[in-house]
Amino acid sequence: MKKILITGGAGFIGSHVVRRFVKNYPDYQIINLDKLTYAGNLANLKDIEHCSNYRFVKGDIVDADFIDQLFNHENFDSVIHLAAESHVDRSISSPIDFVMTNVVGTVNLLNAARKLWKDDYASHRFYHVSTDEVYGTLGEDGLFTEETPYDPHSPYSASKASSDHFVRAYQDTYGLNAVISNCSNNYGSHHFPEKLIPLAINNIKNNKPVPVYGKGENIRDWLWVEDHARAIDVIFHNAAPGTTYNVGGHNEWKNIDLIHTLCRIMDRKLNREAGTSEKLITFVTDRAGHDLRYAIDSTKLQKELGWTPSLQFEEGLEKTVDWYLSNEEWLNNVTSGQYQAYYEELYDNR
Repeated sequence: MKKILITGGAGFIGSHVVRRFVKNYPDYQIINLDKLTYAGNLANLKDIEHCSNYRFVKGDIVDADFIDQLFNHENFDSVIHLAAESHVDRSISSPIDFVMTNVVGTVNLLNAARKLWKDDYASHRFYHVSTDEVYGTLGEDGLFTEETPYDPHSPYSASKASSDHFVRAYQDTYGLNAVISNCSNNYGSHHFPEKLIPLAINNIKNNKPVPVYGKGENIRDWLWVEDHARAIDVIFHNAAPGTTYNVGGHNEWKNIDLIHTLCRIMDRKLNREAGTSEKLITFVTDRAGHDLRYAIDSTKLQKELGWTPSLQFEEGLEKTVDWYLSNEEWLNNVTSGQYQAYYEELYDNR
């Protein structure tokens, strides 16, 4: 039985990846390593927490000794690395946290993998999941490709760019079997409600202001999180060593157009008069260094590995709204902070 470490598996994207691998590959033993910071929530995995091929380990990738001991004890066959500090606003106020987790934490994992697999790199895989923000910003035209030069503009994107470079360096220097993917903005269920879409859904539901940076002209390419998990599955199993793939949803939207669409969906779902939710839109001072436009070209992934996104954005938004409105307990526990107290007590009593 192959033993695969998935880091950050209690987070938004990570929980979808863990669930997919646990359910689709019963012959894999999946170890979910997560520090359970504010964005880590074991309630995201309640449906699989008792599966025989799944186990959770609480720990910090910044702790090199802990990581070395974990790798030596578990003898992992492969790593899918998603653990990261990911919120741009938080990176602006506290950049050192992003350096430690995203850069030092990644290097700790690389070092542990290198030492464990030194006699046979070829049969082991280190898969690093990154972001399109490493490429910087686009004008009105063009798309990010795998050959686009890195040009990060925030502490978050700079930390992810650095971690990408370290992964490639370990591939080139030591022969590590490493692959990287850079994805566009994800959306869907279990998304922590500091991010744009779940924040807007929650605020509209509670008749609170919906903040929009600047004039809302910034453009993002949105990717259904389950499509991303499927892409990670395909890349993990089929990519050649040393390759990079961009993963995008082919769904470019201005932030303000997204919010207007979300308002219309929410009015309909909540049986409110049309236009009610749009009155909650509040323009706020723009984020420092706010990139204008991201857009991903996934042609390489489609042509070489056959992956394509399954959902158009408005269909995905409908599904996302339905999930949040049907899971008020999850949302309330997250916004109140109760989810941390419950799972910390559960974990500590094991």
